Parts: sequence; C-alpha cells; structure tokens
Amino acid sequence: MNKIILASQSPRRKQLLEWAEVPFDVVVSDSDEMFPPTLTQEDIAIHIARNKAIAVQNKTKTDQVILAADTIVVLNDNIIGKPVHREEAIAILMALTGEKHKVITGVVLLKGDEEISFADITEVEFNMLSGGQIEYYVDKYKPYDKAGAYAIQEWIGVVGIKSINGDFYNVMGLPVNRVVTALNEFEV
Repeated sequence: MNKIILASQSPRRKQLLEWAEVPFDVVVSDSDEMFPPTLTQEDIAIHIARNKAIAVQNKTKTDQVILAADTIVVLNDNIIGKPVHREEAIAILMALTGEKHKVITGVVLLKGDEEISFADITEVEFNMLSGGQIEYYVDKYKPYDKAGAYAIQEWIGVVGIKSINGDFYNVMGLPVNRVVTALNEFEV
C-alpha cells in the first residue's frame, strides 16, 4: 500500500492506522467546522471531514490519497461537541449516563478530483454512573479533545459502557475496516 496523508492530529486515528499497517504522513490545515443547518447528522460529519481534506489538498498540492475524518456524538438528536472545560465535560457525561447515544464518524478519502465518502454509526449505551465516577474520569483523563467528553478505550469505556452496537473503532474515531476497504478501491 502506498503512503497516504492523514489530515488529523488525533492520536487515536494515528494509532488505528498504525494497527492496520497503513503507511501515512500527518498533515493538518485549519478548516471550517461550520455546516449548513439542513444537513443530516451523517452528512454533517462528512461535510466537516471533506473541509479538512480539501484544506490539506490545497495546502499540499499532492496526488496522494488524503484521509480526513470527523466524529460527532448525538444524544436525543442533539450534537454534543468537545467540552471546553471540566464543568462542561461533567455535564455531558451526566447527560450520557444511563442513556443510549450515537457516535457518527464521517470519512472522506480524496485523491485529486476523486472522492470516496461515507459515515459510520455506532450506538453506545452507558451504565448509570455516579457523579463521583464521572468527576474521577474527567479529573484523571481530561477528555477535552473528545467529542462526547469520553474515550471508549479509557477507564470509562471499560467500566461505564454497557453495550455497543456497531464498530468499536468507530467510537475511537475511525472505522478502520471501512477505511481500508475504501483505500483498496483507490488501489493505494
């Protein structure tokens, strides 16, 4: 497989591509994370990922495949972003405790004018967590760079998640199996 460009600074996405033995370089460029209000939740994630891929394509002028992704968390049709501070992280996790929510990752592979895009959805159900457990997690793991204020591969995923329906790695930030399949379509 030829080397691709990962348009993300996410350590989790880097780790997942390394596990899949996909060779890559990381290139990031600022992009707009705004979206038209008429988009579906899946299309919102794809739209933001596409903006990331285009920004990197404009920056690098490369003919390599660019992989960009964006993950959103949806609870009761409300998109939950990344918390800005401790209190917001605690409030988000208090809303998620005992509830089911969706994790949607939009993926865009861009090579010149060719594009493959898709969204992957995983349903996650949390156990009932106490305020003390949530504060412990937030204080120890500081999940401020994570949509939904948690990482499934950390303590809260091990003790706090009752069930998942869909791709575990999608919840980490990249549905690797679908990405590798799509990369093969580009014959990378």
